[in-house]
Amino acid sequence: MILSVGLVLGRRTLIVELLAPFVDEAGRVLPAGRHEISAPLALRPVDPERAAFAIPDVTIGIGFHWQREERQVFRGALRVVADHGLVAINDVPLDEYVTSVISSEMSASCPLELLKAHAVISRSWLLHPRSRPAGWGQGDAESRLPGEVIRWYGREAHRLFDVCADDHCQRYQGITKSCSPAATRAVAETAGELLLFEGRVCDARFSKCCGGVSERYRSAWDDRDVPYLTPVYDGPPPVPAFEATGWILGNPPAYCNTQDRALLAQLLPGFDQETRDFYRWTAVLTGEEVRRHLSEKLDVDLGVVRALEPLERGASGRIVRLRITGDAGMLVVGKELEIRRALAPTHLLSSAFVVEEVAGRFTLRGAGWGHGVGLCQIGAAVMATQGHDYRAILAHYYPGTTLGSAP
Repeated sequence: MILSVGLVLGRRTLIVELLAPFVDEAGRVLPAGRHEISAPLALRPVDPERAAFAIPDVTIGIGFHWQREERQVFRGALRVVADHGLVAINDVPLDEYVTSVISSEMSASCPLELLKAHAVISRSWLLHPRSRPAGWGQGDAESRLPGEVIRWYGREAHRLFDVCADDHCQRYQGITKSCSPAATRAVAETAGELLLFEGRVCDARFSKCCGGVSERYRSAWDDRDVPYLTPVYDGPPPVPAFEATGWILGNPPAYCNTQDRALLAQLLPGFDQETRDFYRWTAVLTGEEVRRHLSEKLDVDLGVVRALEPLERGASGRIVRLRITGDAGMLVVGKELEIRRALAPTHLLSSAFVVEEVAGRFTLRGAGWGHGVGLCQIGAAVMATQGHDYRAILAHYYPGTTLGSAP
């Protein structure tokens, strides 16, 4: 199976470094070297086993606090198409795509069993649309009532390619970070394996750190329950008592509760290691800062913000509906990602936070990194270091699922 992956969009011109000769549709050979592309073009490698190309300025982490440009190297064919500028698309075999994803989402130096678990869920997430029931939530959606903005960001179909290369879909950074023999072995040893629920391929969601309890699907996306995307305590039995405020303000044990810097250096890509406080974190905002963020993100002016009041929380403590009150009005914001966007220049780490207001300053004490639904990447990696195999890891985070092949 060949996938098309969108690498960069909306460029006037595209700089590409060919690391070996490529040939275009007319049979013209382009030699290795730096090329400036200003019109649609399709290139395939002369030697598919050895050829690669690099794009020196791929933007990663778009809209998040780790956004930056990287030089990235890719195998396979390159297509450049015109659509509001130039779009670069990499056509790559499925297994090579999955090998790159598991080495980009986490580090290729992760334990083998974590890489195998991630190979299964990355493959499943990709193939889920072919198996999902009719009416399954798809795409971005919004429910706007007077005084409310409730919005979620779904998995819309890309028009020009199967998946994009950034966090919106799954991180795909070519062969830039996929040099580990363990990553190649993980994909080979799970070849064709998918996560299934009642015979259908699962929508295998995952996030960086659940904060101790995973979240249910409906807290982040459309209002439906997904049986295998339910709250799971991220640790061994017994399950501790949970109350959102005490849980978030505390330091409960969990697989993802680790500050072992040497271990995290083994588990996380370099730019993810810059985020040090992810299990429990603190952010401080003034009422004027919140006003400015709301104006920039939601195009509303509530005046200086005086109160942030959680109205609804999910099972992990993540806020699903937040009431924001200012001098000039009030607004209810949801779901979790829209809350994270609305209160920060980029995004808060999660919407699982407790608000403390003193003299017009809001201290947010939070838990976790990401939406928290499905597999907790850091928790799963710690499980693997403790000797759990990939089947146990998947059974822990996706209750009721089985492993199998495509129906």
